[in-house]
Amino acid sequence: MGELVRVDDGGAVRTVTLARPERRNALNAPMLEELTAMFAVDPPAAERVTVIRAEGPVFCAGVDLKERDSNGMAGSAIGIETMLDAVQNYPLPVVAAVEGDAIAGGNELALHSDLVVAVSTARFGMSLAQIGLAPSWFLAKKILEVCGPVIAREMLLLGDPLSSTRMAHLGLIHRVAEPDDFDAAVAAVVNRVAANAPLSLRAMKGVLTRQMTFRDGISHDDVDAMVDAARASSDVKEGIAARLDRRTAEFKGQ
Repeated sequence: MGELVRVDDGGAVRTVTLARPERRNALNAPMLEELTAMFAVDPPAAERVTVIRAEGPVFCAGVDLKERDSNGMAGSAIGIETMLDAVQNYPLPVVAAVEGDAIAGGNELALHSDLVVAVSTARFGMSLAQIGLAPSWFLAKKILEVCGPVIAREMLLLGDPLSSTRMAHLGLIHRVAEPDDFDAAVAAVVNRVAANAPLSLRAMKGVLTRQMTFRDGISHDDVDAMVDAARASSDVKEGIAARLDRRTAEFKGQ
C-alpha cells in the first residue's frame, strides 16, 4: 500500500492508520482507493479486529476540499461511499480510535465502524450545509441509523460539531477517555473484542450489517436529484472558497 495509509498486520489485531497529518488526514482519491482495498479483502484466519487510527491532532477532516474540483471528486460521492461500504461490510469488527476531530467524511468513517473510542477533546460533525453540500442517501442513512432523527437533524441541519462527551452521553459512540488514558482505553476495548470467539464475531457482524440494510429499497431518485443539484451549485464553489479563506460564505441559493 501507499504512504498515505499504513497497515500493520499484528496477528489478532490489524491497525490501519491515516497518515496525512499535514492535510488533517483529509481524504483524497488515493487514500479512498487504499482504504477501500484494505477492507475489501477477507481477513486472515488469525485476525479478530481492525483498528482505524490517524496521525496528528485531527482524526479526519473529510474529503480534501483543495483536491475536490481537480480529481473528479466534485461530481459524486461514489469514492467515499465505496470505501465506507467496504468498512461497514468488513467481516470482522472495526474499532475507530478517534484522537482528534472527525468531520464530514471523517465522521462517517468513525460511525461506519462498529465501535468508537474517542479522546475527550474530539468532536464529531457534518459541516456540509455550511459549504453548500448535502450528504448522499447512503451517507445520510448512516447518520440517521446511528444518531436517530433528533440528533441527525441537529448534526446535519446546523452543521456544528458535537463533543465526544456528548456523543457518548447520547449513546452514539462506545467510550470516551482523557488524553493520557486514551491508548489504554483503546487497547482495553480492542483486546476484549479480540478475545471473543472468531466465528461468533463474524456471525454477529453479518447479522448486524444485514439488518441495517432495510432502508436500501426505498425509492430516493428525487432526493438524489436534490443532492446532485446542491453539489453542482455555485453555492458550493462559494462555500469551499469561504472555508479555505476562513471567511463567512455568502450563499445565493444558486
